[in-house]
Amino acid sequence: METVKLYYQDPHLQHFSARVCACEAAKDGFWVTLDATAFYPEGGGQACDLGILGGVRVLDVQEKEDAICHLCDRPLTPGQVVEGQLDWARRFDLMQQHSGEHIVSGLVHSMFGHHNVGFHVGSETMEIDFDGPIPPEALAVIETKANEAVWKNLPIRCWYPSREELPNTFYRTKKVLPWPVRIVEIPGYDACACCGTHVTHTGEIGLIKLISSVKFHAGVRITLCCGGRALKLLQQIFEENRQVSQIFSAKMPETAAAARKTAEALAAEKLRANTLQSQLFHHIAAEYAGQGNVCRFEEDLAPAQLRELADKIADVCGGWAAVLGGSDGNYSICIVSRHGDVKAIGQALGARGGGKPGFFQGSLQAARQQVLQILAEL
Repeated sequence: METVKLYYQDPHLQHFSARVCACEAAKDGFWVTLDATAFYPEGGGQACDLGILGGVRVLDVQEKEDAICHLCDRPLTPGQVVEGQLDWARRFDLMQQHSGEHIVSGLVHSMFGHHNVGFHVGSETMEIDFDGPIPPEALAVIETKANEAVWKNLPIRCWYPSREELPNTFYRTKKVLPWPVRIVEIPGYDACACCGTHVTHTGEIGLIKLISSVKFHAGVRITLCCGGRALKLLQQIFEENRQVSQIFSAKMPETAAAARKTAEALAAEKLRANTLQSQLFHHIAAEYAGQGNVCRFEEDLAPAQLRELADKIADVCGGWAAVLGGSDGNYSICIVSRHGDVKAIGQALGARGGGKPGFFQGSLQAARQQVLQILAEL
């Protein structure tokens, strides 16, 4: 039985009545078929609608041949007339994303000749894959033109050309499609074969924001969002930047310059601190000149710093140098020798790690006194 697709007749329809034609038990619920529905089934890169049908929850919607099947959490009785209520916030969000995607894809096709070869709407953003390169500097141009289409509040026409009209109807496609073909047309911006639901005018999209573009196969993947999602994203970014401006005592349009200045100052201080630390390590190592095997404990050294100190001590002590950083019972360790392999030392301590002849670095779980006792016996 063919289901009347109310979502094509009126994409803004939120509430409807329909008769239950069939109800079949399934693994995760009950598949319910109606004589008409406003619930859009998954397809064309767009997720299905959710909501309430006859007082039960709709968990999934799929098209099977000409019937629209609703996966419900409880059964409905065939023959009864039920009321359907869409999760309208979800549906409108998906219509905003899908309609905005058409504008962006149409612009990319007209500007570069590239085809949309993949489209996915996620929970926060959506992705469009194109089969050719797009210069990074073109993204701002595409975004501006896309929002100009929104501001014009253009009508979006969804229609089926007749069998005779179709061969002479221009629409964006990678291959010739058999009749019937549903065309979604945005005057001056796009005409594309599509089975999804869309807003009736571009002004309903509200806002189109391109987020990123990365190389994908032979082309690019553009991440973007539209409407309420774009507003939410920009509100989050605004709040983050407001806090950054307070931290740096900079005006909001000048936070990047303030951050760069701070980063440069931190880099200079880090270089100065590393120089001073290296000098300190040199003086520490001098204390162990000629003393043979050395074990030294430090609290706050990173692995690279442990290695630097162990290297310097090994240069002058005449034996091996073991430097341990961290707290009692949980150490990072570096062992260096200029006179032979130190792997056996690490094994004797039960340390985990590796290295090469004359060098071992890893981690060690042992008490300080236990470490000293084992090393004294070597």
